[in-house]
Amino acid sequence: MNAVQPITNASSATDIPSGGIRGLLMRLWPTVIAYSVILAAVIVVTRLYGATDYVGPDNDDGMRLVEVRDFLAGQGWFDLMQYRLGPNGGTLMHWSRLIDLPIASLIWFFRLFAPRETAEAIALGIWPVSLILPAMLAMAIAGRRIGGAAGMHISLGLTALTIYTGNRFAPGAIDHHNAQLALVATMTAMLLDPKRRGWSYAVAGIAAAIAIAIGAETTPFVAAVCLTVAVLWAWEGKDFAVAAQSFGLALAMMISILFFATVPPRLYSMVTCDNLSLGYYSLSAIGGGLLLFCAVFASGLTRALRFAALAVVGAGVLGSAVVIAPQCLSDPLAGLDPMLVELWLRNVSEAKSIFALARSEPFDIGAFYAAGLFGIAVCFFRIVQRDRVQIHLVLLFLLAISWAIALVQVRGSTFSNLISILPLALLIIDIRRISNSDSENIAVAFVYVVTVLAGVPAAWAVGGGLISLQMQNEAQKKASEPAKEKACASREALAPLAGLPVGVISAPSEMGVAILRFTQNRVLSAPYHRNQGGMLTELHIGMAEPQEAEAFLKGAGVTTLAFCPGDPQTRQLAKLKPDGLYAQLGKGNIPSYLEPVSKAADAAVQFFRYRPATN
Repeated sequence: MNAVQPITNASSATDIPSGGIRGLLMRLWPTVIAYSVILAAVIVVTRLYGATDYVGPDNDDGMRLVEVRDFLAGQGWFDLMQYRLGPNGGTLMHWSRLIDLPIASLIWFFRLFAPRETAEAIALGIWPVSLILPAMLAMAIAGRRIGGAAGMHISLGLTALTIYTGNRFAPGAIDHHNAQLALVATMTAMLLDPKRRGWSYAVAGIAAAIAIAIGAETTPFVAAVCLTVAVLWAWEGKDFAVAAQSFGLALAMMISILFFATVPPRLYSMVTCDNLSLGYYSLSAIGGGLLLFCAVFASGLTRALRFAALAVVGAGVLGSAVVIAPQCLSDPLAGLDPMLVELWLRNVSEAKSIFALARSEPFDIGAFYAAGLFGIAVCFFRIVQRDRVQIHLVLLFLLAISWAIALVQVRGSTFSNLISILPLALLIIDIRRISNSDSENIAVAFVYVVTVLAGVPAAWAVGGGLISLQMQNEAQKKASEPAKEKACASREALAPLAGLPVGVISAPSEMGVAILRFTQNRVLSAPYHRNQGGMLTELHIGMAEPQEAEAFLKGAGVTTLAFCPGDPQTRQLAKLKPDGLYAQLGKGNIPSYLEPVSKAADAAVQFFRYRPATN
């Protein structure tokens, strides 16, 4: 293929044979290890300095630790119920044991030598930092395949900046997003193999299956990867047959192994759209199997007939989706109660659309979207110029899918920002070559610096921050919000619960995970969409007039109510319902059925024992 030749040229132009350290830095593994070790050391030193907690700031980090603790305490591999969350009976979580297992193993090992909290702190520090290596390796391979040694170094440098300025790989960040980023990088790198080797596409298929099993957020990206492989096969035919066969077989086999290894047998026939279930399993296995079949028996057909066969495969997969999992063709959160959408989901930062972000945090838009958009523009320009067309077509498609997802939910921007590094790396190589040939040209040097900065989301974040300084009062107000919210869920704020009998706590959803982590109580609410009943009950308690609120408290079996005036949702409910329980508690009007629990004068949370009225 013509697309292979430019890669070869790029490699020969930038790989300079040399001995010593410089020679080592031309090789993949020594370079990746050097970058990864330095990056990991910098992250550990800078993030742990002054740290007050060994768990990441995200609720999901704390919830993952709760899930791992339950697993270590004997809860079954297939039992994903969180029995202390929600109404009586608990909440079935949608997370995977694939992430629980390594974290639990690390904690178990370090508990042989240290107390539980120390063992947890060490394990939670090691796990996310250890994922830096596979992420950096994948980006290095991708950069080297498209731009030689120079592409490898530029890709590693930009990836290191992206990882450092984010929080996905910091100590304590034990949610699955860091693993997902490493898997997205791996799939992208394998699709850029200029030699179309079968093992590369087998690795891509395995990574796709693992990504689906870990979390549904990557499902659209995995679908884009599958479509890319299928179209490449239809276009190239026999030259791509081994690659397509390897991908289809690896995907079908790995997703089957993971389905039976992680899904409880009693849920084999259940279709859910937020985790690996019959829906995603069957579609992945059917799609992978049909692609394998076509690559084996139809690769020798004409291009037109191959595309016709591909259309039949697509119709088969789509038909299977309509029959098996029609609900997964729409928004997985479409069934969320309208009250939760209005009072909870719209306030979740990572679930905001670009339009919601523009209204609430306009200066953050650049950090989430600019690098991806720049990468899309570069790919489009290169394609128009007929420059390494196939490379840029693949990157454009993967990047556009990720960026489009980010328009709907900002969490998708982590993938588009990562992938945008690759087309920008090629652009930087070309600009640097021009700059080196004309070192006195200030304009070229300026373009070079601007291009590098444009590929770093943190640079856009800094720019947005500088602009926001012009609105200092608003910035200060925004900065105070997380501090107040965190104070509600701190260990110190929850200390009074230690003196109360274990029971059921009604608290704002942002406090739920901390209560689960620091106490043995059950909570009605935590910010997880599968716990609609518990979240709705807590909202009704806060909004109902005191007399009506007691009925909700009694019906849910609540023993203690937590009131935190600094919690954003509590303030929202008090403003929405001035006669509601939260609003009345804020005014100091305490109903007779609530007995205040003594607390420190500066405590952020006031707890109340619920004392049912006696007849």
